[in-house]
Amino acid sequence: MTTTRARLPRRLSGGVWAAAAVLLVLMLLAAGLALSALPGLRDVFGTETRDRSGPALLESIKDISRYDAASGSFQVVVDLEKDAKYLPDAVRGTRTLYVGAGSVDAYVDLGMVGEDDVTVDEDRTSATLRLPHAALGTPALDPDRSYAVSKQRGLLDRLGDLFSDNPNGEQAVQQLAVRHIADAAKESELTTRAERNTTDMLSGLLRSLGFTEVRVTYGTSKAGS
Repeated sequence: MTTTRARLPRRLSGGVWAAAAVLLVLMLLAAGLALSALPGLRDVFGTETRDRSGPALLESIKDISRYDAASGSFQVVVDLEKDAKYLPDAVRGTRTLYVGAGSVDAYVDLGMVGEDDVTVDEDRTSATLRLPHAALGTPALDPDRSYAVSKQRGLLDRLGDLFSDNPNGEQAVQQLAVRHIADAAKESELTTRAERNTTDMLSGLLRSLGFTEVRVTYGTSKAGS
């Protein structure tokens, strides 16, 4: 009786090699995840951040003649809701609760003062200055102190975020926060404080130059009329 022994193929097929390679990759990945979970080894698989930004380009230079005499800090809570007309909020609609913090400067433009707005007596001991009223600068939103408290989005809005270059964009609530901060600054006494501080600054400066009487008024300067 003759016994026939089956011979193993000397070479493995391409499919077997591919399966083995995939298995090896999975094993290495599993080992890496396990090691990264161990204390002290997480940094081995950590990410590294590189700043590849180019140098800043100077676009323009502008002389500033205004005196920033006061600055106010403001905080506003913005509740912005956008609904679709014929769809429920769960399907289409957004609502964002956002805390916006920023500052507004009040300044006096000394560049608007002309020769006719400054009067000095013959003895050079008394001076009268007529300055333009203080104005408010552009509100500056502080990103470090501004944040979204909650965001609610419908199903279609969530799907749209998947194909958006700026998912969960907060530009609308930020612009609304800046607008509310500007309105709050107008209702405050920021410009009044700026004019008082400007008066104190100029009075101290002129008195140090030998003037004993300094009078500062505010209104439409002749140079700006």
